[in-house]
Amino acid sequence: MTSIPQDFDPEAPEDFESAHRDYARLRGECPVAHTEGLGGFWALSRYDDVKRAASDSATFITSVQNVIPKIAFTGRRPPLHLDPPEHTPYRKALNPLLSLERSEAFAPKTRELARELLAPMVAAGGGDICVGFSSHFPVHVFGEWMRMPEEWLETLHDAGRAFILAVHMNHPERMKDTSLKLYEMARALIAIRREHPEDPAVDPVSALLEARHEGQPLPEELLVGTVRQVLLVGLVAPMVMMGSISVHLAGDPVLQQQLRENPALIPDAIEEFLRLYTPYRGFARTAVRDVELHGRTIPAGEGIALLYCSANRDESVFPQGDQFVMSRPNIGEHLAFGRGPHNCPGLHLGRMELRVALEELLAATPGGFALDGEITMSRWPEIGPLVVPLRFG
Repeated sequence: MTSIPQDFDPEAPEDFESAHRDYARLRGECPVAHTEGLGGFWALSRYDDVKRAASDSATFITSVQNVIPKIAFTGRRPPLHLDPPEHTPYRKALNPLLSLERSEAFAPKTRELARELLAPMVAAGGGDICVGFSSHFPVHVFGEWMRMPEEWLETLHDAGRAFILAVHMNHPERMKDTSLKLYEMARALIAIRREHPEDPAVDPVSALLEARHEGQPLPEELLVGTVRQVLLVGLVAPMVMMGSISVHLAGDPVLQQQLRENPALIPDAIEEFLRLYTPYRGFARTAVRDVELHGRTIPAGEGIALLYCSANRDESVFPQGDQFVMSRPNIGEHLAFGRGPHNCPGLHLGRMELRVALEELLAATPGGFALDGEITMSRWPEIGPLVVPLRFG
């Protein structure tokens, strides 16, 4: 049997830019790459290939493996773990609650939460923006959207963080244990809503309980899996993104001050930050047949990573792809929220969170901020920092 070359090492130590340099190499020399790391998989690094695989759900499916490293040890979690049309009832129930209008309705409370969470850092003259702020911030925003009991939020924060760290360490048993804790929360929340139903137009769990597919309620275990998936999916990306944005702005005080003096630029800046520091590289697909691409054959049944973070720096689509460029004419083409039937349903909520968080961070630091120590990077499936110490003023 012919061995397949090891084109890159997903388990190599990384700094803030090292993975991006490696993905630039892959885009130029080996756009369909293979590795034996993290269980073995293929990786697509160019924009057109990633977009095609994300959009073609008939050829590239998620129901076999949807993330690298493989972490689904505790049951199916729609909608991400199902392919169309099976995933559609779950998206149909959740999508209206994540509309632009609905998401922006949370902006005032989100701003209040941001100020409360930043206040201790301001008083201390700085701190870790990820551990002290952005690991908690999306949990509280999400708790508002999910209408969770407030006393659950710290438990969700701790359980979610433990699961994320287990994934980064590629520790299957710890992933399973921490995931089961999140399942316990999902079942408890469903039980509360069954006993005390809420308006499905505003409450996600009630919407899922009200949903019907071919006249029948959603299957119980898949319903639980959906709530378990929703409990975590919106917590990681905002934390990593705020870390990346903070590192960038700490190294570019001119841009930092420009955004501070002209907050109207912040929405455009957020889009460029999303492109430049897309926080995911490990969302996966599996081809249902052999796929020929750039002279290589990806065999049916093998995992394929969609390197969104690489695709969004593809210079054939985004000139100077590794540079921050304000108001790119084609910025709306970035893939930070995916494409196709599994594009991120929470894109409006995520944009709002990042916009408000950056506005409040800049407003709280009129004297500027700078790095104040070493950053710590996340591992697959995310890309970006988990620890970013800042000094204010």
